[in-house]
Amino acid sequence: MRPLLFAVTTDLNYDQRMQRICGSLAAHGYSVLLIGREWPHSQPLSPQPYKQHRLRCLFKKGKLFYLEYNLKLFLYLIRQRASIWCAIDLDTALPIWLRATLGGQPFVYDAHELFTEVPEVVGRPIIKRVWQQVEKFIVPRTTLAYTVGPALADWFVQQYGQPFAVVRNISRLEVAELPPTPMADPANGYILYQGVLNEGRGLEALLDAMPQIKVRLIICGEGDLSASLRERAQKLGLLASGQVEFRGFVLPDELRLITRQASLGIMLLENRGLSYYYSLANKFFDYLHAAVPQLIVDFPEYRRLNDLYDVAEVVELTPDALAAAINRLLFDDPERYHQLASNCRRARLELNWQREEQTLLALYATLLQPVSIPA
Repeated sequence: MRPLLFAVTTDLNYDQRMQRICGSLAAHGYSVLLIGREWPHSQPLSPQPYKQHRLRCLFKKGKLFYLEYNLKLFLYLIRQRASIWCAIDLDTALPIWLRATLGGQPFVYDAHELFTEVPEVVGRPIIKRVWQQVEKFIVPRTTLAYTVGPALADWFVQQYGQPFAVVRNISRLEVAELPPTPMADPANGYILYQGVLNEGRGLEALLDAMPQIKVRLIICGEGDLSASLRERAQKLGLLASGQVEFRGFVLPDELRLITRQASLGIMLLENRGLSYYYSLANKFFDYLHAAVPQLIVDFPEYRRLNDLYDVAEVVELTPDALAAAINRLLFDDPERYHQLASNCRRARLELNWQREEQTLLALYATLLQPVSIPA
């Protein structure tokens, strides 16, 4: 087998996109090594059909973290052998590019987001300029590049004239996952937010809306705003009443169970940079695959898919608008709720990883041929 090496800065246990990508490539004859980051709270690595390795860092965030991680990553890469080297986002790109160049081998760039336009970077001009220089250096030097949605791909093409393919972050179709009919009484369920607790996710407005809503909110994930969001919920009396529950990090298998039992999913973003505006997040597809209607913002990728499949309600990102939309779907308009849930069931037959992975496999087949696996 000719090996592929991927590097991310995430904890591999929770990175569902990389689990899908690496799992598909491994299942089709490639030898895959995925490198990630180990946190103090990291659980043992979940078994996967590919090799995994996590790097432990002294620094947790900021410039010192990126410097430390990139140095440790490069020192680790020097001891590895691969036929293709793939960087996930700009924060792993320089050491992966350098290792690929030293070996005279293909360098692949997988842009999960527009790194120079995330809220944590947009508001810091000096930091943004640094990452823009990294991007201007990296993107023209790729052998193969792809990203998560057409809007981001178009942006990269316009900026650099470099071809960018699209491999969407779509859930795997599990036919046996769903009950035979949608939830009979969605008011008896709960609202679910899954994902990172970072700036620009609309979570402050959602918490402010909760006193007007009679169902629970479950939040799965952690991030830079973990402490401030818990403090906000506490001040609103939402923790003491049990109306909001922070579950922290949840492994993918457990998260799928939680999602299937939800009444409504939350897919909210603020227009805090082009990365969010052009995004196509995995949670949109996770809710859809669980036949859970969701609230979305009016950004291009979500609007385009919703115009095709009608699986969500588009809302304005204010507490009053969120409360009104949630109460309408869960209490006042059961016909609309069940229509959305039924549309999700139909859409998942077209929007699923089994179809999307064919694009991924075709891209890597242009770089080298996998080894056939006996049936």
